[in-house]
Amino acid sequence: MIYDEVLTALHAQANSENVAGMARFGITSTNTLGIAIPNLRKLAKEIGKSHELALQLWQSGIHEARILASFIDIPAQVTEEQMEAWVKDFDSWDVCDQVCGNLFDRTGIAHRKAVEWCHREEEFTRRAGFAMIAYLAVHDKAAFDGVFSGFFPLIERYSTDPRNFVKKAVNWALCQVGKRSPLLCSEAMVVAEHLANASDKTARWVGKDALRELGKR
Repeated sequence: MIYDEVLTALHAQANSENVAGMARFGITSTNTLGIAIPNLRKLAKEIGKSHELALQLWQSGIHEARILASFIDIPAQVTEEQMEAWVKDFDSWDVCDQVCGNLFDRTGIAHRKAVEWCHREEEFTRRAGFAMIAYLAVHDKAAFDGVFSGFFPLIERYSTDPRNFVKKAVNWALCQVGKRSPLLCSEAMVVAEHLANASDKTARWVGKDALRELGKR
């Protein structure tokens, strides 16, 4: 498919009722068509992989086109400049998470960018950093546990960020790292216990929720 054909296919599936429903879950309604993720995955399979088309789709500014771009792009062709440009465009948690989990975490610089983005102040950039940690804990099978232990200081440092999309990502990262192995689970439980007893209410929430989640293992 070429760019114009993809846009036509996307607009053909537009659903205004879905847009309203998505908004109730904190998903932006700006340039949003209301297409379900399974339908976007199906379209991505029909299209196949294409770095150039992914770049075009991202530039369209359409919510679903950007998620679709994360499905069809080729990790080996993604540059650091592209990652920095896209992360600046994140305006919704679902685009942030889809791009990080479908594409960015499979690049060769994923670990480094995760750390860099956690330190950034912008809400969705910081969320992207912690989302990357969460996804790497699941997808990067080759990494040693010690690599993920190195993320705990970041989790503790930013556990006090009260912004909803950040605190949930910090909690998500802590839980996913803890689920990676028995050793990391023990370390994550120590961190969660410390946060659960913190003076800061956001940190307490992160810690207590992680203790509940990790305690299910």
